[in-house]
Amino acid sequence: MRLSLFGEKLTGKAGILSLMDDLGQAVADDGREMIMMGGGNPGLFPPVQDALRRRLAQIASEPTLFHRLMDSYAPPGGDAAFLRLLADRLGGELGWPLSADNLCLTNGSQSAFFMLMNLFAGDLADGRRRKILLPLAPEYIGYADLGINDDFFIAARPDIELLPDNLFKYHVDFAHLPLSDDIGALCLSRPTNPTGNLVTEEELQKIDQIAQQLDIPLIIDGAYGPPFPSLVHGQARPYWNERVIFCLSLSKFGLPSIRCGIIVANPEIIRHIRAMNAILALSPSKFGPMLIEDMLASGEIFRISRDGLRPFYRGKMEAALDAARRSCADAPYRIHKPEGAFFLWFCFPGLPVSSLELYRRLKKRGVVVVSGHYFFPGLPGDPSDWPHSRECIRVTYAQDEATTRRGIEIIAEETRAIFNGR
Repeated sequence: MRLSLFGEKLTGKAGILSLMDDLGQAVADDGREMIMMGGGNPGLFPPVQDALRRRLAQIASEPTLFHRLMDSYAPPGGDAAFLRLLADRLGGELGWPLSADNLCLTNGSQSAFFMLMNLFAGDLADGRRRKILLPLAPEYIGYADLGINDDFFIAARPDIELLPDNLFKYHVDFAHLPLSDDIGALCLSRPTNPTGNLVTEEELQKIDQIAQQLDIPLIIDGAYGPPFPSLVHGQARPYWNERVIFCLSLSKFGLPSIRCGIIVANPEIIRHIRAMNAILALSPSKFGPMLIEDMLASGEIFRISRDGLRPFYRGKMEAALDAARRSCADAPYRIHKPEGAFFLWFCFPGLPVSSLELYRRLKKRGVVVVSGHYFFPGLPGDPSDWPHSRECIRVTYAQDEATTRRGIEIIAEETRAIFNGR
């Protein structure tokens, strides 16, 4: 069987495929239950679960609602009434002048970014090729293989600020951004997956100015940020204007299996995405929007994100950070300052093996993390030129605190053994 180049690209080895395969491996080869610290599954927050369960029961019991959900396609941009409600509530919460024409629903953020990135980058009709610029690497693992073309991304190393208590923080290195006329769009996640970094307001404004100068869009992935699920441990206001494409998701609010992404953009871009939606998927699912419809109408989705989910994850973050400091006290380690999302980004300076080998050794111990090397797409030159890119792992703290603590203890044990030559 011969595959097309497109087929080979989308069926080859990819970091996101490895990550999703690991999510399904709950039991190790020797029968032990795995400690899953690699994936992006959200934690179970009872108030959200209860609200969703009540709404699902209501939909199932009321014929009119059940018919709306099951018996007809939505338009390519999403259900019209829901888009009007979303524009009203989202615009009111954020102070943005939105209408339904500024919004499009997609079957998950991953499909949204596939459409957006290939809309602005790749081969042009005049024979030129454009790329997506990631202003700050490391960046989300799921972007790396989205391009139809090869050589799709270009990225810049960050400035690294060393902080007290074994912390550090990435900053955009504006002096070394690889800017050129072959950039089709800029893209960043905020808070950043995998590091939990919050690109500062000043950095964001500078990046937006660069996008304006190049006459290209800035894509902001807000899957973990405000206004929902609002998993930030510092101050971060959503950022949007007519040049910005702002993306939200219902996954981290507690609905990862529903696959519902939300794109906020100017109407011209929205028309393009709706057309692509029609070709690729006919229409987006109505399931997620109907589940949150009541919470959106009442504003509860904003309140429960801000006053419930945010402190819920902050408590988990503080417990994980405390476990790391206790377990890794006698090992060379640093952790990116956790400012959002639900990951700790460990760096082990001078690690004698690659982060991929550390991942393999931990997996044999029954702990699944994500090797950090997957999160550096588009860096120029040989990856071996920058050891930092092979010294990091991503660890989630979304599970219960006892499981997180035990997983971090095993990570510390294994890294100590590696540094001691065992």
